[in-house]
Amino acid sequence: MNFTHEHQSLYDTTKKFVETELNPNVKEWEEAGIWPAREVLKKMGDLGLLGIAKPESVGGLGLDYSYQVAFAEALGHCSCGGLPMAIGVQTDMATPALARFGSDYLKENFLKPAVAGDMVAAIAVSEAGAGSDVAGIKTVARKVGDEYVITGSKMWITNGTQADWACMLVNTGDPSINQHASKSLIVVPLDAKGVDRSQKLDKLGQRSSDTAMIFLDEVRVPARNLIGEEGRGFVYQMQQFQEERLFLSASIIAAMERVIDDTATYTRQRKAFGGSLLDNQVISFRLAELTTEVEALRALTYRATAEHIAGRDATMLASMAKLKSGRLAREVTDSCLQYWGGQGYMWESSVAQFYRDLRLHSIGGGADEIMLRILAKGLGYGGKRKAS
Repeated sequence: MNFTHEHQSLYDTTKKFVETELNPNVKEWEEAGIWPAREVLKKMGDLGLLGIAKPESVGGLGLDYSYQVAFAEALGHCSCGGLPMAIGVQTDMATPALARFGSDYLKENFLKPAVAGDMVAAIAVSEAGAGSDVAGIKTVARKVGDEYVITGSKMWITNGTQADWACMLVNTGDPSINQHASKSLIVVPLDAKGVDRSQKLDKLGQRSSDTAMIFLDEVRVPARNLIGEEGRGFVYQMQQFQEERLFLSASIIAAMERVIDDTATYTRQRKAFGGSLLDNQVISFRLAELTTEVEALRALTYRATAEHIAGRDATMLASMAKLKSGRLAREVTDSCLQYWGGQGYMWESSVAQFYRDLRLHSIGGGADEIMLRILAKGLGYGGKRKAS
């Protein structure tokens, strides 16, 4: 991935937005447990930041995905983890399949408004009994005339209390016959009769990002809200995951760098045993090591992005980046919090903020164990293989 002047310009625009529109409000939105999604996304839409890699025909910039990664990396300058995640749902989780496979009707009525910031989007795949096991979802959509009638529930839905619509994975066939060919993606308006998304979930971190449990009781949706072909939803969602995982990997690089920088500043100023804490090699060497690891993650993410924009299968590299980013976030925040001592354990410290917020990255978007399963299978280390 070649980071050009154009990438830098987009990065700078996004970073400025983060510093002027997001960071001054983080404390208030964290305490409220919700962010004004409609207001913020509209401002971003006006700047052209919600459709960077989307076609110009729907109001996007029509750029390749490397520019989206620059955008994601710049979002990492946010002083919390919840807002980049919520914004990423709009740009990289709920809309890629719609942009790639959606009909003209769906693009005009759902994708175009999402790119403009006139609609808030959500991705609804996980269920209480099917998080990492996507094929195990139970929500059912029955075809009745020119409608789908949907019954079930979705869990841990980011933007769920505010979203206008959700890109929802449902069973349109019999999963007992074929778990993978029975799934479809459908655009579900969340103001439809029978939708209950009143239960906002109380989370450990990412508190400014509202997360809901959604119940669906005989919800009627026009059949034309189907994305692509019926029965291809599992495949579409697996493809959609690749951009989600690249976004997630890129979006926390700057946050980890901030945690390390804040820790260096704090330990340089903190005096103990006749000198600064940073004078201890155990601390200075560890921070140098963590900085090297973050830079290695950036290189891995860029390489995965280069494969993706070249049209090659980036599943392995994207999975590696996702695995590495989640684990490294845990390592960085835990190591650095230790060097802050009691101050690091205070709720308001920046290291505590990211200790809470970045922990999700080893779970959401595919848990570490799922990434390892993908990698082991792809490398020929696991699963059933024919004897050679």
